Amino acid sequence: MSDISLTASMRSNLLSLQNTQSLMDLTQERLSTGKKVNSALDNPNSYYTSQSLTNRASDLSALLDSMGQGISTIKAANEGIESITEFVQQAKAVANQARDEANSIASTTGSYDNTSVTNATEFSLSVTYNGETETVDVTSPKTQASGTEMATAIQTALQALEFGPDDTALGANFTVTYDDGAFKVSSANGEEIKVSFEVGGAKMNATAGNATRVESVDRFNAILDQIDQLAKDSGYKGVNLLGGTDQSLTVIFNEDRSSNLVIQGVDASTKGLNISRVTDWGPNANIDASITQVEDAINELRNMASEFGNNYSVVQTREEFTENLINVLEEGSDKLVLADMNEESANMLALQTRQQLAINSLSLASQAAQSVLRLF
Repeated sequence: MSDISLTASMRSNLLSLQNTQSLMDLTQERLSTGKKVNSALDNPNSYYTSQSLTNRASDLSALLDSMGQGISTIKAANEGIESITEFVQQAKAVANQARDEANSIASTTGSYDNTSVTNATEFSLSVTYNGETETVDVTSPKTQASGTEMATAIQTALQALEFGPDDTALGANFTVTYDDGAFKVSSANGEEIKVSFEVGGAKMNATAGNATRVESVDRFNAILDQIDQLAKDSGYKGVNLLGGTDQSLTVIFNEDRSSNLVIQGVDASTKGLNISRVTDWGPNANIDASITQVEDAINELRNMASEFGNNYSVVQTREEFTENLINVLEEGSDKLVLADMNEESANMLALQTRQQLAINSLSLASQAAQSVLRLF
């Protein structure tokens, strides 16, 4: 356009109009994007600082999701502990019930007279076990046998009796003693047995043992099975904090992974809680031992719950802190690049007015050239 000559006033007005249009373009971009810094060309320092803050906020947002998953894993473990605690308390109730059930001992109704068996060589012993009755002749150990000697002979015969389809001998679960002038038959494991015999004036026709204790053993062991199953089912996304000490969860709190929390797993199974399965609750001492084990297990579960609760609070606090920090970073980034929409709107209005004035001024400046046309 250098071959076209403009007057000084027209060129001055044209430049002013071009500058105004450039400013309007810039203001329109700010209004459309909402930012006063849209590229490094606008303000390199603010642009790159804002990008750094935004990138860190984005990294922390990804970690925030990880923290949420960590909280869910801890919650799953805590739910498992609460349910296992209920099972252990139920097992304790079963043990206490069995403890309250007396393990009865059958004894003779008459006194033993060893002189009456001086010439007796044997007597009949009748035993009923699990609905099956067996009768055996017991040989007297010697003439005028003492009560203790006769008790040993009766016990030997009783323990040798075979029951069931496999002809299993009773074994040492049942014992016979002679005390205070009477024979006594006791059940070591609480199983029920009926014994009948008559020797030397002493008669026995009674039931020893306690079937309730035997049933309680089955219930107790069934609860222990449920505890083991529940401990296996307390995982979340492949991490089971109740599955043993080889399990762990690491929660990352910052973008360079220098800040974290390692949550160590525990063994909440019956093995980890040191609760043994029961085979014999005949003696009271065995039941007392089981009660002690479940009470210790309850205390251990409470300690586990306390530890997981503390870890839960730590992760939750860090999660809240991260959320607040992300807001601070985003707010700081926005302060560097966001435009004041009220100010930009006012600028646009002023530029539009300036543009109209520049157009009018350019029109006035061209009137001198237009007057030449009137000469023709």
